[in-house]
Amino acid sequence: MGGSPRVPGVPGARRGKQERAAGDALAAAQRGNRSHAVEHTRETGKRSTSGERGEAVPADVSEWGELPAAFLAPGSPSFLDFLAEHAPESLPGRRSLPEAGRALEIPHGTTIVAAVYAEGALIAGDRRLTQGNLIAHRDADKVARADEFSAVGYSGAVGPAVEMLRLFQLELEHYEKVEGTRLSLPGKVNRLSTMIRGNLGMAMQGLAVVPLFAGYDLAAEKGRIFSFDITGGYHEEYEFDGTGSGSPFAKAALKKLYRPGMSEDEVVTAAVQALYDAADEDTATGGPDLTRRVFPLVALITESGYRELSEEEVSRKARAVVDQRLRRPDGPVASAG
Repeated sequence: MGGSPRVPGVPGARRGKQERAAGDALAAAQRGNRSHAVEHTRETGKRSTSGERGEAVPADVSEWGELPAAFLAPGSPSFLDFLAEHAPESLPGRRSLPEAGRALEIPHGTTIVAAVYAEGALIAGDRRLTQGNLIAHRDADKVARADEFSAVGYSGAVGPAVEMLRLFQLELEHYEKVEGTRLSLPGKVNRLSTMIRGNLGMAMQGLAVVPLFAGYDLAAEKGRIFSFDITGGYHEEYEFDGTGSGSPFAKAALKKLYRPGMSEDEVVTAAVQALYDAADEDTATGGPDLTRRVFPLVALITESGYRELSEEEVSRKARAVVDQRLRRPDGPVASAG
């Protein structure tokens, strides 16, 4: 449960790589502020004033090693606010895109499902990325740990989605370090909503990101899931939901399989069945690939924290579903009762 969040979107990516990736925005801010501080010192030979409280801190970065003055002054607990002030070009929504002569074919993530169950919340996704009519990747991670008690799955343009999730992970970590406490679950949802709204300009140019959020609310002592639209609007879903091109089929399956108070074993089986149905109807959604050992990514968030099911655990579930489909290709039949 401890440790750094994994990097989403990159096939086979694991925790070692994400620390460097998550620091990209921080490095950009450092470079920008370092050059500004040095230039200020050359011109004035004085100490600069930075921060909300106006404390005097040295502009000459040599006095403090690699950190420029802005990093040493107290300020907002939001890392996004820090970037907006000191390195706005690092925020995805602040970038302008050149006009394209034709529609771009870029990798897109597809189907994500989430559900509330007795012990918390589940979020799961298939592993396929598509680029036009081609399969771009077969084993991408589209579900990511946001912090110890929340996770995000995404559909939409992969590049902006991965960048947004890295910034969201860093935002939650930064808040916890500055404030000494975790951001509440509603607060996390609001922060993610703000980031999605900031991406609206890119969404209007075809680079939309539509995430699904799942977490355990420590105050309410229950799992909760939230859906979003491209404008940043969000809604709490009290049973289950999905996003992506295959989500209508996945949600249709969950309508028949879901019931309140499901156990962990039951909700995992229902999620794998739903993703199988989505892959059965939607070419952009990947089903269990037994030959390549590529299975859905399934994560559970409970009062004990975030837990991603191992490949072996998901493999057993997926193989059981495939065996069942050999006997009944259209899947389980809803009980008449």
